[in-house]
Formats: sequence, C-alpha cells, structure tokens
Amino acid sequence: MKYKMTEKGFSSDFEYGTLNISSESEYGFRPFQLLVSSIAGCSGGVLRKVMKKMRLDVDHIEIEAKVTRSGGQVNIVKKMELTYVIYGRALNEEKVKKALDVAMKNCAMAQSVKDAIQIDKKVRIVPSN
Repeated sequence: MKYKMTEKGFSSDFEYGTLNISSESEYGFRPFQLLVSSIAGCSGGVLRKVMKKMRLDVDHIEIEAKVTRSGGQVNIVKKMELTYVIYGRALNEEKVKKALDVAMKNCAMAQSVKDAIQIDKKVRIVPSN
C-alpha cells in the first residue's frame, strides 16, 4: 500500500477505488471512522460465515456502532459499542451470541486492538417473514 499526501490529507489507490483520508470529514474518511469500519466490517463478515456454518437462517445483518473517545489532545478511541442486528427466521439468541463470540475471536481487526480498545457487543434479533 502506498499513501500520497494531498492538500487536506492522504489518498491511496486500491483495486476498488481511491481512498481519501482526512481529519476534515468534507475531504475524506476520518481515521477513527476507518478504524471502527475495519472492526465492524471484519467481525460482520466473519459472523456471516460462522452463522452460515451453523446453518442459521439469516437474511440480513446491520451493525450499529457507538464510539467513545478520550476527548484529550490525541482524542483516542477508548471504547466501541457494536450492536449486531440480525434479521432471520427461527433464530435462537444463545446460538447467535455464541456465533458472535466465535466471530470476534477470529476477526483479525478486533484481535489487533483487543488490549487497547474496549469492544462491547450486543445482539438484537429481528424476525423475518
């Protein structure tokens, strides 16, 4: 990966397109948004695979994220609250929670920050017709 300085941040070209990064949201993704997105996207992708292997009948997953930052000069991410909203049929909450535990243990991004950022996770099941 190669990142090039722009007038308001940095950019990098990937197979899917150009990623613009800036501390000013009007010029690109803010670094903390990318951090949260990498953990939500990674854990959600692993969760989908785990639930498929468990033969859970899932139609859709949404992940809601709340972030707590230190507020200091560096303003580090202290805590993330991730709510996994699972849409499906005849879903057992305990099985879904177990799948989420397995997913978090196998998500490289979550494991990379586990000693630095508190990650709280919740599950909400929405029955599909």
